[in-house]
Amino acid sequence: MRAITPTAAAIIIAAAAAAVGRLPVAAQQTRLTFTKDIAPIVFSNCSTCHRPGGSAPFSLLNYTDVKGHAQLIVAATRSRYMPPWRPEPGAGEFVGDRRLSDTQIAALREWVDEGSVEGDPAVLPAPPQFDSDWRLGPPDLVLTMDRAYTLRAGGDDMYRHFVIPIPIPATRYVKAWEFRPGNARVVHHATMEFDASGGSRRLDAEDPEPGYEGLIAHTTSTPDGYFLDWAPGHTPYTAPAGMAIPIERGSDLVLMLHLRPSGKPEDVQARIGLYFADTPPTRVPALLRLTAQDVDIPAGEPNAIVTRSYKLPVALDLVTVQPHAHYLARQIDGTATLPDGRVQRLISIPDWDFNWQDVYRYKTPVSLPAGTTVTMQWRYDNSAGNPRNPGSPPRRVRYGQRTSDEMSDLWFQVVPRNQHDREVFTRDVRSVAVREEIKGYEIMIATEPGHVALHDDIALMYSAIGDREKAAAHFGESARLRPESAAAHYNVATALSALNRTDEAHRHFDRAIALDPSYANGYRGLAMLLHAGGQLEEASANYRRAIELAPADAVAHHNFGVLLHSQARLADAMVQYRAAVRINRDYADAHYGLALVLKALGRTSDAISEYQEALRARPNWPTVQHELDVLVGNRDQRARKP
Repeated sequence: MRAITPTAAAIIIAAAAAAVGRLPVAAQQTRLTFTKDIAPIVFSNCSTCHRPGGSAPFSLLNYTDVKGHAQLIVAATRSRYMPPWRPEPGAGEFVGDRRLSDTQIAALREWVDEGSVEGDPAVLPAPPQFDSDWRLGPPDLVLTMDRAYTLRAGGDDMYRHFVIPIPIPATRYVKAWEFRPGNARVVHHATMEFDASGGSRRLDAEDPEPGYEGLIAHTTSTPDGYFLDWAPGHTPYTAPAGMAIPIERGSDLVLMLHLRPSGKPEDVQARIGLYFADTPPTRVPALLRLTAQDVDIPAGEPNAIVTRSYKLPVALDLVTVQPHAHYLARQIDGTATLPDGRVQRLISIPDWDFNWQDVYRYKTPVSLPAGTTVTMQWRYDNSAGNPRNPGSPPRRVRYGQRTSDEMSDLWFQVVPRNQHDREVFTRDVRSVAVREEIKGYEIMIATEPGHVALHDDIALMYSAIGDREKAAAHFGESARLRPESAAAHYNVATALSALNRTDEAHRHFDRAIALDPSYANGYRGLAMLLHAGGQLEEASANYRRAIELAPADAVAHHNFGVLLHSQARLADAMVQYRAAVRINRDYADAHYGLALVLKALGRTSDAISEYQEALRARPNWPTVQHELDVLVGNRDQRARKP
């Protein structure tokens, strides 16, 4: 059972008292006792948090503890505020259901009505034992911000990235993790990514305070298909069987904290506990995100409805579900309409509470066939009658990432039936989601036109959908707002290169390098521009400098290999291609380059191996499949046409 604030407790107790009247004194004949009837309920459902070192402000580990909070316990459980479990029965069956039964709630009230008798100590079950303040026991590894960050007293919300080295000697697989925000008063939410390149460390080093703001390093990534975020109410995350999260040796954890000033300076020092699996994952999940980012709720509107749907292009299994919204949200419903018209309820939270969000894993994966339509529906209350409304009086609320804004998301972790289906699904769902995200970012930029990170993020989205003009415009605005940022000039130069505005791109690459002579991305970007323009010697010099500064940059190695290959310097090209695949085993283009070099050198067997690696990393690549068929002597192209 999680704790509630004194104010909330007073409200709940007052409401309960008004409803049931004064609690009577002990009945003449006691039926229930703490030791026999109440302790099993409390120890199983409340003591995990209500204990020394737990997240709740008081303990519930013995008779004295429980009797001292008896009326509060009755009021909180009758209202179902405690234990914190928001999903409604009948809309998905989830692991770790903390909902008390009606019989248990009635027993708690009856015990108090009868006088809260202790009972026979001989029948008291053993209180739960905890060998750590971590919910899952001592972690295998605890990652901690090296020093606290002091958040300013006021101003807008802040998004700050903190880089934490992960000291592991080899690739490890995370089967569970627990996040500790360090200061829950000001941490709105957190997301986690990994960076094995060192790029995030360099950005952190440029800022004298812990962490850095702005565009997150392009070298960071989140393992596909995993929830790596935290919000109030989240319990420790445990991966489903066979779905541990891989972390490479030499990686850094990049922790993004959304921070809300509280009115006074606040220190924040977050921690993450990791629990390792002994074996690598055997299943690769993906994420389905239903999101509405044109949310616009008029002031005073008590029943605003927001809905989105997505039709599955392939069959898949739903494994976990995570809703997310802010304070105006009152209800979330997720459903699946099967191809035959039947409707299956996936989740329903009729009393949404921002402070009790969680990730819910289905007891049995929900199998959905191709053609199923998955739908979310959020209901919002922006009236004065909503006690959680942060606006007083209510005001118009639109989409945004601040808590005073509103969001509308429903995430599913899914497992497609095979790798081909996974590729079809991820490609399709991303094309839908990025266009929705652009709507939200345009709304936020209209509110905060000087917010550099928003311009950077939306520029990447426009690049993803092929709108190069708008990508260049937003990156250009970032460079205008941050004229002394090497990264900002690099970004706009890259966008201008895609538009063949070569002279402008060259000037911005030069500016990035002038601002930071150790900025490897600047040299790599300039090398690619010179390479495309046929200035091979100048390009070679810049590739070498980029690799010298960032030896783990697989793209720089590959592109330099392509240049050397074009000059028939096969041995030198092979060195660069091999470096690229050593850094990234799934770099299909580098494997293909190696195959071409080896074939040219007459090393047919080795070339075949590299062709096969290229196809492993990128299945259904017609050119590579055709060349491999020819090389192995299969000249019958009727089965496969390039």
